[in-house]
Amino acid sequence: MTRHEDDAVTAVAALGDPVRRRLYRFVGTQDHPVSRDEAAAGVGISRSAAAFHLDRLVGDGLLETEFRRLTGRQGPGAGRPAKLYRRAAEEITVSLPSRRYELAAGLLAAAVSEAAASGEPVGAVLDRLARAHGAALAEAAPDTDGLLDALAAEGYEPRLDDHEVVLGNCPFHVLVTDHPELVCRMNLAVLEGFTAAVPLAGLRARLQPADRACCVRLAFDG
Repeated sequence: MTRHEDDAVTAVAALGDPVRRRLYRFVGTQDHPVSRDEAAAGVGISRSAAAFHLDRLVGDGLLETEFRRLTGRQGPGAGRPAKLYRRAAEEITVSLPSRRYELAAGLLAAAVSEAAASGEPVGAVLDRLARAHGAALAEAAPDTDGLLDALAAEGYEPRLDDHEVVLGNCPFHVLVTDHPELVCRMNLAVLEGFTAAVPLAGLRARLQPADRACCVRLAFDG
């Protein structure tokens, strides 16, 4: 599991506490940032308890804060600005094992949009964009350890096996089940772009579908 995934699991685990879960739901359903007093009244707990749990939700990335005077008064005697809470803009997604459906959606949407504007076949555009994404991943792979780390960050669960890298997890599992030809072709293009750009000679991507694993394997020539 990557650092980002660890953080996401920690954030979601914070909602295992029923009080924090109720506070998160309450804040998220309001059309304005919520004060500690309003949150406490909204879920029926003390202000001090609300403050503790709200700040825990901020620390876990589930809420954001801002400071504003609620009276509208300015200058001396106006009082301290109140700490207000709102739902964090960043999405938190946890998938075990790791999936990258957002990546697939982004590549497919970009390919359709570009093809509509240029008249180029969607499949050709998708191949090019997928290879470019794979090449960008290779920037974090200066050696074999870096190669494995970069692939792990994308959810592939790589492991060295003799003269090849086995990818133990398919980041696009459900999509492959429904659209195997399209999604496996996209996945192969990503990994072809990756292997073409890594500074390790002789690494090649090839389709080799296997049960409960990625459809692509990476092999060293020779």
